[in-house]
Amino acid sequence: MPSASVIIPAHNEARVIGRLLARLLAEAGPDEFDVVVVANGCDDDTASVARGFGVTVIETPVPSKREALRLGDEAAVSHPRVYVDGDVEVGTADVRALRDALLGGRLAAAPERALVLRDRPWTVRAYYAVWSRLPAVREGLFGRGVIAVSEEGNRRIMDLPPVMGDDLAASLAFTPAERQVVRTAHAVIHPPRTLGDLMRRRVRAVTVVAEIEQGPMAGQEARTGLRDLLAIAARAPWLLPHLGVFLAVTVVARGRARRAVRTKDYTTWLRDESSRT
Repeated sequence: MPSASVIIPAHNEARVIGRLLARLLAEAGPDEFDVVVVANGCDDDTASVARGFGVTVIETPVPSKREALRLGDEAAVSHPRVYVDGDVEVGTADVRALRDALLGGRLAAAPERALVLRDRPWTVRAYYAVWSRLPAVREGLFGRGVIAVSEEGNRRIMDLPPVMGDDLAASLAFTPAERQVVRTAHAVIHPPRTLGDLMRRRVRAVTVVAEIEQGPMAGQEARTGLRDLLAIAARAPWLLPHLGVFLAVTVVARGRARRAVRTKDYTTWLRDESSRT
């Protein structure tokens, strides 16, 4: 049996699915991982690109990440399960480290973030300089594009209510004692290339938090408070200009998300295409 199943929901990821699969399988032994790519609602070559790597490919006309996760879970043959977004990169050694972290009794694990920011504008880099230092961001499993779960952990997340922010919901489903950020594993994340695309992501994030707070998972949240920002400023005064950018983006994003939250529009997915170039 493979030592882990890797499930990749992919909606129109033909431009980037190859870089993920190449890195994931680069050092993997024969049949070490059971890799399932679920091409959902695609009108590009996502499925054919994935098949070129010899992995299992499932196609569905339904453009739904949750449906893709369900189909992938049905096809997977091993535990632990590692769920990976199609637009990130994770290597063989990283998946092994996540798999091994679950052997000690943890129910869920995720890698450290490796943010690619070298060619991003200063405003985007400034935002992430603050965001990546927030306690909730550092400790939670969300926003990493990768989450690994044990068999018990898998049952728990599959029982979660359907929400747009599936990674945040999955993170909140586990107590700090049940989850772990594995410092030896890294997921390469490609942030937005423009301030406009960053804003689209943040509007989506605000909507995601509102849906969770108002829905079946009410009472569980991962919000940032003023105290968190003051603590960051105290530790790194040079970040004060960056905090200004962070606050401005946050205020504007909340304003733009107000209508979606008021009307409970939790299905419109504001996708950032710039990170997929």
